[in-house]
Amino acid sequence: MNKLNWAVLGTGVVANQMAQAMQDVGRKLYAVGNRTHSKAVDFANKYGIEKVYEDLNDMFYDDNVDVIYITSPHNTHIDFIMKALENGKHILCEKSITLNSVELEKALKKADGKNLVLAEAMTIYHMPLYKKLMKLVADGEIGDVSMIQANFGSYKDYDMKNRFFNMNLAGGAMLDIGVYAISLARCFLKSKPDNVISTVKFAPSGVDEMSGIVMTNKEGQMTVISLSLHTKQPKRCVICGDKGYIEIMEYPRACKATIVCTETGERKEICEGETERALQYEMEDMEEEISKRSGCMLREYTKDVMEIMTDIRNEWGLKYPEEQ
Repeated sequence: MNKLNWAVLGTGVVANQMAQAMQDVGRKLYAVGNRTHSKAVDFANKYGIEKVYEDLNDMFYDDNVDVIYITSPHNTHIDFIMKALENGKHILCEKSITLNSVELEKALKKADGKNLVLAEAMTIYHMPLYKKLMKLVADGEIGDVSMIQANFGSYKDYDMKNRFFNMNLAGGAMLDIGVYAISLARCFLKSKPDNVISTVKFAPSGVDEMSGIVMTNKEGQMTVISLSLHTKQPKRCVICGDKGYIEIMEYPRACKATIVCTETGERKEICEGETERALQYEMEDMEEEISKRSGCMLREYTKDVMEIMTDIRNEWGLKYPEEQ
């Protein structure tokens, strides 16, 4: 397959990381678009990018663009996704891929109709460590998985206007960090959880500041998750089986894990991949999916996770302006 031309929509942290990932393997992004044109120009100059759009919407009509990486706020994703798909572009979209499961289903239907790949940029699905751990678990390394615990807590400035707490930018812990915890759990569950209970504390702006979530599936596997945006927690996950458990720290881009044997207490460290190459792994898997339709973007997990998050927010009565 010829190398694909990538365009990035947005110039924030992850857009910079993708540009750097391209450079690290001797490639460049083809184009960049941003709501503020001067920022796009600065970004292009920094990374030697050929094309800068005066109007970011021109990206969708550029015949030289094969893939668009969308890095804008959650609530803008669906409109950009639909424009890109309508014009024949494959899409890698930052998490959370859409606001809710209705939007995602609409987008996936359009992608299927156009024979295009639409995928969420969920680092966990592409880190070599998780590919290794999923195989070890499937092979019975820790026995039958019965419980998964995942924490994710950030300490963000208590400013209701920043993107983390701003209702008009689809802020809140669920869509920003909860998506990591639920996606990680889904990788090691036999089926999607069908029984979910939760409790939530809302920020003054109305978004979810802190929550506790307990989920079980038909096989009886349980997942316990705690999320917070104004209370620091370790990004820690434990996958528990009857023969042992796996502990993973800093799990969104982890490259090592510890397996502990129940019977002997023996500890074994598993190391795969490099944290710094997270965006490279995403890019490589995306291109494989476009070329081979290998299933490596784990689309069904993306759908399951979005359905879970949507159902939980519905239970909370948390709806963003676009959903009213």
